[in-house]
Amino acid sequence: MLNVPSPAFPAPSSQQRVATIGRSKVPLKPGRSLMDWIRLTKSGKDLTGLRGRLIEVTEKELAQHNKKEDCWICIRGMVYNITPYMEYHPGGEEELMKAAGIDGTDLFDQVHRWVNYESMLKECLIGRMAVKHISISKEGTSVENKVNKHLNGSVASSELSRTSSKESNPRYDWFQTESLVTITVYTKMKNICSELVIVDLLENTLRGELIIGDYSYLLLSELSHTVQKDIEVKINAKSGKIEITMKKKDPVLWKSLGQPLDGHNSFLKRSQRGLYYRKCRLASKTDVNYNTKLFCFQLPQGCHLQVPVGHHIYLKMNISGVDIVKPYTPVTSCLLPDAQYLPFCDKQCLHLMIKIYPNGIITPHIDSLTVGDYISISNPQGTFSTSQVEDVMDVFLIAAGTGITPFVRLLQHVLTCVSSLRKAKLIFFNKQEEDILWKEQVEELSLADKRFEAQFILSEPSVKWTGHKGQISFSLLAESILRTEEGSKRIICICGPNAFVDQGIRFLQDLGFSKEVFVFRE
Repeated sequence: MLNVPSPAFPAPSSQQRVATIGRSKVPLKPGRSLMDWIRLTKSGKDLTGLRGRLIEVTEKELAQHNKKEDCWICIRGMVYNITPYMEYHPGGEEELMKAAGIDGTDLFDQVHRWVNYESMLKECLIGRMAVKHISISKEGTSVENKVNKHLNGSVASSELSRTSSKESNPRYDWFQTESLVTITVYTKMKNICSELVIVDLLENTLRGELIIGDYSYLLLSELSHTVQKDIEVKINAKSGKIEITMKKKDPVLWKSLGQPLDGHNSFLKRSQRGLYYRKCRLASKTDVNYNTKLFCFQLPQGCHLQVPVGHHIYLKMNISGVDIVKPYTPVTSCLLPDAQYLPFCDKQCLHLMIKIYPNGIITPHIDSLTVGDYISISNPQGTFSTSQVEDVMDVFLIAAGTGITPFVRLLQHVLTCVSSLRKAKLIFFNKQEEDILWKEQVEELSLADKRFEAQFILSEPSVKWTGHKGQISFSLLAESILRTEEGSKRIICICGPNAFVDQGIRFLQDLGFSKEVFVFRE
């Protein structure tokens, strides 16, 4: 969502982390957790009904398996029997049945493109479709390799349709001196910012990705000669030119940039690109309160990555042989605008505020990391744009628990960069006082900047608590969300557990605030 919120509410594509609007987790039966599913996949039980055979599936045959007790779906040309997975799906059987007997790639991409379904469903693999598909498979996936070992022929590739002509696509050139190699990308776009350019130099492979709206331009080459690990990225916002400069290890003349790899010089829809991960080192881990910690992950040398305000990344860990992925929104090391806490002053670090759940699938494993350990972190994802807060006078942030995380940098942005701002109000819901994250910093910020106001609401306060009590409600929001003046431009953002957000959406809709709301999802 690159413009002001849509009249439709919640707005299409309004998301911060995982799901489309209105999607909530469904309570699972006992013994139907993710770990229970992993144990089932490793039990040796035949989950396909084919006794280990892999077949080619026609569209007609796929369509016949469209019932709850016999359900096949196709994702990126691969067909899975998801019947045994029905009771384990946190989104509920109804969501899966929407793709029963058909190609569910588009639906999958809308809801949870980041999920490593190849790993989750590998024991449910039926085979591949016998027809061409528009969607691209991720290159080199274990599932496709497994199919190719059992079936003759090759997967048919399809030409991707593009809304833009080749003349409007980005292009690149490269230059060299005795000591330097510079790749110049001509984006043909104005106002390109650093956050839209992602570069990874891993050993001798250079990967550069440029985000232009819903599209992604990729450079991917194995360099012809060795370069040093550090890179320099320069961006000319006015001309739309990007320069990636590398230092040669040896002062030799290159005859070519290198060997292009699959996907090089391609301009595709972002949903068709797939996520890219790099290994990041844990630099520090500090307590925020009794169950939440601030993790600082250091990007590898040769990586240029800056997460836009309101966007998130994914952490990936292999747990019991399955890749588990979880989204988190980077914060700054501190909420306060002091010089010693300049937001992202170290561009090589990502700070994540993570609540540790003792019985969680991934957070205990993240918490078990020690300084020096590595974890996989994806490229940024999200639809929020800072253009949505340009010229606003009033900003209201409704958060519950760790739902405050997308608001840390958003709040810093509006207080420092939006000259029209008159009021920024945080309405922060928690159970008890010890659950309030960065409470002292929030209070200090409200004293330091008169435009900022914080309202803490506790649902289970102690007898000593003298502040607001209760839960999110129609009357509370009606009293709290007030314009500074008649007709002032405002934006209302909400984030927290799904049930909290769904309830808040209904109240905001009843109040007539639909067109001014942006929803962030956990």
